[in-house]
Amino acid sequence: MIRLTSLGALCAALLTLAACSGDYRPAGPIGGESGTELAERQVIHIGNGVDPHTLDPHRAQGVPESNIGRDLFEGLIAEAPNGDLIPGVAESWEISEDGKTYTFRLRDNARWSNGDPVTAGDFVFGMRRSVDPATLSVYSFILAPIENAEAVIAGELPPEALGVTAVDDRTLEIRLANPTPYFLGLLTHSASYAVHQASVEAAGGEDYWRPGKLISNGAYQLDEWVVQSHVKLVKNPHYWNADAVTIDEVYWHVTEDINAELKRFRAGELDMTNVVPKAQLSWIRENMPDRLVIAPYLGSYYYGLNVTKPPFEDNVALRRALALAIDRDIITQQITGAGEIPAYGWIPPQTANYEGAQMPEAEWTQEEREAEAKRLYAQAGYSTENPLRVELLYNTQDDHRRIAVAVAAMWRQVLGVETSIVNQEWKVYLDTRNQKRTQVYRAGWIGDYNDAYTFAEIQHSQSELNNTGYANPEYDSLLALAASETDLEKRARYLQQAERVLLEDMPLIPIYFYVTARMVQPWVVGYEANIMDHFRTQDLKILKH
Repeated sequence: MIRLTSLGALCAALLTLAACSGDYRPAGPIGGESGTELAERQVIHIGNGVDPHTLDPHRAQGVPESNIGRDLFEGLIAEAPNGDLIPGVAESWEISEDGKTYTFRLRDNARWSNGDPVTAGDFVFGMRRSVDPATLSVYSFILAPIENAEAVIAGELPPEALGVTAVDDRTLEIRLANPTPYFLGLLTHSASYAVHQASVEAAGGEDYWRPGKLISNGAYQLDEWVVQSHVKLVKNPHYWNADAVTIDEVYWHVTEDINAELKRFRAGELDMTNVVPKAQLSWIRENMPDRLVIAPYLGSYYYGLNVTKPPFEDNVALRRALALAIDRDIITQQITGAGEIPAYGWIPPQTANYEGAQMPEAEWTQEEREAEAKRLYAQAGYSTENPLRVELLYNTQDDHRRIAVAVAAMWRQVLGVETSIVNQEWKVYLDTRNQKRTQVYRAGWIGDYNDAYTFAEIQHSQSELNNTGYANPEYDSLLALAASETDLEKRARYLQQAERVLLEDMPLIPIYFYVTARMVQPWVVGYEANIMDHFRTQDLKILKH
């Protein structure tokens, strides 16, 4: 636990030094004399942040799990290196004139890693399992557009009522409750993946995703998982497009210590990092600019407020006071510094077909915002003599710590708030957050598909990922209208109204909109930054070095 007592802690957090040595130097020209010669051993080492929570695609909830999942599994729809939607297990599809029935034709040569054919029935089993309350998925809402999905998720209908049918082994029909323009994008998410029914049932639905048990249908299969070290994948010889897969072994490394991750990259131990230590960006830009990749990213960094209990329950004034006391320019310019955009709204500005709403105070000066924060703080019943004492939780990572220290310093300087800063390892943090044993918690939301609804829906009162406990009937009603609206302009207006309601109630505090910032070695070929920050190892190659 860190208890902040002064702005000195903020200053200290900004002075991390880039003291690394022992840079790796290739023995010869990268790619050999031709510049295109491939390495004899096609092995890649990738930083992946925290240790995965699970490799069960229907229970996964973090970016680290999703990264590995895209290598292990392939959905009906896949993504090209630039993020475009492309055929996956489904080689083609048709959409009915009313936009409510999707018919997918599966590849004849799609196979599981044990050689079994991938069938339409596997997708029916997988999607039914995903929405079954017994699975305990926090992402079942992804499939909500499918006919009867919401009733199944609520336990009102059995999983067999889900609008998904295997017409035959190679033909899958999905029926929607309403036309959903972004539905194909949803099918890249792990909630829609097929799983191998026989192996799942043989394991009783538990631990089937462990090494030696997991049967997958993607370009790779699970070889080993060393907790707090790495997950190793090897090429799946039965993958339908195995001949086009160059890399044979993939190591997804646990790299919670982002400064150590950079050292390993500089030593040649990692081919790609998960992130870049923000305190070392200036040094990296000066010394390794050719290996730094920064690009727009569809994500929001925010602080969630538990509105189900004091001090934030029924206290909008206090929630807004804390939001207005944060100087986002200091955070994005002096702490993160990679081009992040200060956030006064919830939905990122680069979201397709959407122009987001903002807090009314977005156009004010910081001094004006702080004056209003003081007024609201007093209105909420707090003062210098009666300060708010609050706990701020974050998952262990240096940049999260530095931001937490800065925010706590701002709250203390502007309002006199006394903040206890607590960090937890990722799996423990997720459990604490999901159980709402929090007051304020650090979080980030990365869009599951490029549409405003992926941000709006997690604050719906019935969302499994609504960790703030927020519930507003007006907000839910606007989301329902947006979900059934086929006119894109009207739909966007409903979502904008919902975002305004959310920002007025302030169950969460937007801080900034993400960018992707990672290091990539020059011998890695095929990597393209995209707004979703999704990439598949099967699209990469390693040059001789």
